[in-house]
Amino acid sequence: MKDLTEKQKDILNYIEDFIEQESMAPTVYEIADHFGIKTSTVFAHLRSLQRKNWLTRSSKARSISLSRPKKKNRFMSLSMPIPLLGRINAGYPVEAGEYLESEIFVSQALIERKGAATAFALRVSGESMRDLGIYDGDVVIVKQVAPGDVKNGDIVVALVNNENTVKSYFALPGGQVELRPANSEFRPQIYPSRDVTVQGKVIGLHREY
Repeated sequence: MKDLTEKQKDILNYIEDFIEQESMAPTVYEIADHFGIKTSTVFAHLRSLQRKNWLTRSSKARSISLSRPKKKNRFMSLSMPIPLLGRINAGYPVEAGEYLESEIFVSQALIERKGAATAFALRVSGESMRDLGIYDGDVVIVKQVAPGDVKNGDIVVALVNNENTVKSYFALPGGQVELRPANSEFRPQIYPSRDVTVQGKVIGLHREY
């Protein structure tokens, strides 16, 4: 890391620790907030790190990928497999159709820290959650939760009249539930709470390139 400035080293270490803990990359805004600097400054540092071949990224949110992580071997030894099930819709609800697609390896630290004794992964279809950095083809890591453990604003996998979807959850007065997208092209969906079953809470994101 001799070719890096002290701030670039700090940012690189932060990105690596964030990925280890959250199983997804931080956004530019999260990096800026952590260091108390402007997003334009973060972009400048990221461009320098790209030129020096320390990371790659695209225009998508949470697309940072480390080219040569220092803790690679430790990551591998602390990974654990979870089942990757069928696609979940990030758009309008689609008919539920769970099936085991394969397995993926995620950070054991994430599972233990989130208390996800029973975790699974689902591949996302659609763009309704893109403003929260969840894109078509991404894989979300999901923790099964009891109904009382879901808070307003949590990103959940919800079963609605035997159709499943991934949205932000909000309990409304009068026994209703709002499933809110993160894309202005989609409208919030409001249902009687009896018609909505939360199957799990999204705790991480896995993206392949």
